[in-house]
Amino acid sequence: MIRASVMGAAGYLGGELLRLLLGHPGVEIGQAVSTRFPGRRVDSVHPNLRAQTDLVFSAPDELVRCDVLFTATPHRATMTLLPRVREKAGTVIDLSGDFRLPDPSVYERYYGVPHTATELLDVFVPGVPELFRDELAKADLISVPGCMATAAVLALRPLAGLVGPDVQIDARTGSSGSGALAGDGNLHAERSGAMRVFAPVRHRHEAEVSRLTGFDARMTATGVEAVRGVQVVCHATGDADERTVRRAYREHYGGEPFVRIVAHRRGAHRLPDPKLLSGSNYCDVGFAVDGDRITAIAALDNLVKGGAGAAVQCLNVRTGQSETLGLGFPGLHPL
Repeated sequence: MIRASVMGAAGYLGGELLRLLLGHPGVEIGQAVSTRFPGRRVDSVHPNLRAQTDLVFSAPDELVRCDVLFTATPHRATMTLLPRVREKAGTVIDLSGDFRLPDPSVYERYYGVPHTATELLDVFVPGVPELFRDELAKADLISVPGCMATAAVLALRPLAGLVGPDVQIDARTGSSGSGALAGDGNLHAERSGAMRVFAPVRHRHEAEVSRLTGFDARMTATGVEAVRGVQVVCHATGDADERTVRRAYREHYGGEPFVRIVAHRRGAHRLPDPKLLSGSNYCDVGFAVDGDRITAIAALDNLVKGGAGAAVQCLNVRTGQSETLGLGFPGLHPL
């Protein structure tokens, strides 16, 4: 039995990690660590976990040794925290943005501050099993990409050699992507009915996409009226016809447990839609071809395949368990 603890357990990603780990037959939860709620019951913050656990939040200085430590702690803070807690676990799976970019100058450009743990930057393995399964099987430090980055990477990777090098990504995300401590702009009165372009240029996830795909990616991000979900529409040019593109997707993802190809000619659900994926660890990918214009689409739940689910999938790979263990929920329809 793997003993796993979660730091940042009071946030949305932390809550999803607890939900998934409580249903995982190969994992025992050690501690749920929170700076805000030490001593309080976990289900007082995550009410969906009522009758599922009697866990109480621990303070950060109460963290004890575990097999796997998930850090769902804030961007810019994790790089200071991690060196202090690294010795508490054999494997660390980080869900913040602090170890996704190996170049400290690129990190500073996108996050606005110098990196304070540069010695660790090139040690982390990206938490994308579809790309790094062999490396993850022996990695002690794993960094899960951002939710929009994961969607875009999975949408674009099959197109390597068929399009490019320039790719424009139009990303849409629900309000939970802003986290449990989002500011005034995410109040219901401000968010409801809005389609807010919050990153018209240079969203930080574009750097991850460029790194992991080899494309020169540019991203625009819009907040839409949904709680969960990410959809990316990636625009590129190339000379591949539809049959060639479909073959490339099948070759990449035919054996993948959590990537489904959704590219039908008709029907209400003919292309990826995040609404169908709420609570699931699936990423649906699709495409459309018109002459030299190739559009790749992907959708996922930002808190699951875009975060906690990917982290648990990485845990399964790292510990030699079935990759799908604890991640079988298919989503709901209608919702």
